[in-house]
Amino acid sequence: MTQLKLSIVDQSPVREGGSPADAIRETIELARAADRWGYSRYWVAEHHGTDSFAGSSPELLITRIAAETSRIRVGSGGVMLSHYSPLKVAENFRILETMTPGRIDLGIGRAPGGDQITSAALAYGSQVGMEYFGTRVADTLAFLTDTPPATEALSKVRATPRPGTVPEVWLLGSSDQSAALAARFGLAFSFAHFITPEGGQDIVEQYRLYFRPSRFYGVPRASVGVFVICADTEAEARHVAASRDLWRLRFEQGRLGPYPSPEEALAYPYTDDERALVARRNAHSIVGAPEQVREQLAAFADSYGVNELVILTICHNFQARLRSYELLSQIFELPRLQ
Repeated sequence: MTQLKLSIVDQSPVREGGSPADAIRETIELARAADRWGYSRYWVAEHHGTDSFAGSSPELLITRIAAETSRIRVGSGGVMLSHYSPLKVAENFRILETMTPGRIDLGIGRAPGGDQITSAALAYGSQVGMEYFGTRVADTLAFLTDTPPATEALSKVRATPRPGTVPEVWLLGSSDQSAALAARFGLAFSFAHFITPEGGQDIVEQYRLYFRPSRFYGVPRASVGVFVICADTEAEARHVAASRDLWRLRFEQGRLGPYPSPEEALAYPYTDDERALVARRNAHSIVGAPEQVREQLAAFADSYGVNELVILTICHNFQARLRSYELLSQIFELPRLQ
């Protein structure tokens, strides 16, 4: 396999005792570091109606991050297209591409990124349901490339401005439906293993099997998102990861609060059923010292047949989060800025 590329997806997590402003500042600081450390791309997520994450507008974060970095690709991981006008999404990313040509990724997601009433508020009266998601994708691609949209009534619409280049377009997902759409439209596909770990290899293989070449990509291109915590020792990594264990349990219980500290997580009185749930979740995360993580990630990428992994790391302590990404850049010998 060729040199493994590493990228980052950042959900702008809010920690217990911190604030959304802290989360945004940390996103920007981490993006600057990722640029120096040789990561390939930096994606910011979209979440609504939660105290766990501060990133509700990827487009705004992309603007700032692109201005604060020099070579890393910057994009959405992803824009939840089911809520929005394809024209508006296309124009947003044409502006981003105009300001930072050759470094912008449009990652499109199918998930709502929030609860049902929040989704309705984002749509604000639109009756266009999820059954038309494929048409939304088709129209977005058309507006990005000045080609006729799938919606014939919009054939005279012109998306502006007109940059000299087009963003890379990725479809993000954790299901075979997302993979099928990516294959149908000839887009790159990023599978979110950190959301749905079961069956991912088969889903990515089906994407490759049914891929149709397009003006965006002549051959299939896939990456996989995985949750990782790397520390100088395995014991330290396990300690840091305790926060994720408790947060994930609370998430499963519908409690979407800030990330707890490791001390709070380790003091939590887990029931046997809760411990079993945490153990099942942990089986699909990669946590450990550098050489352990390197070996596991290399095997993980090989199992999917990909040469790019999109790393999600969330810690209560921001310095531990930075250190995890720095260690990964070192053990995989990413090309650093001099």
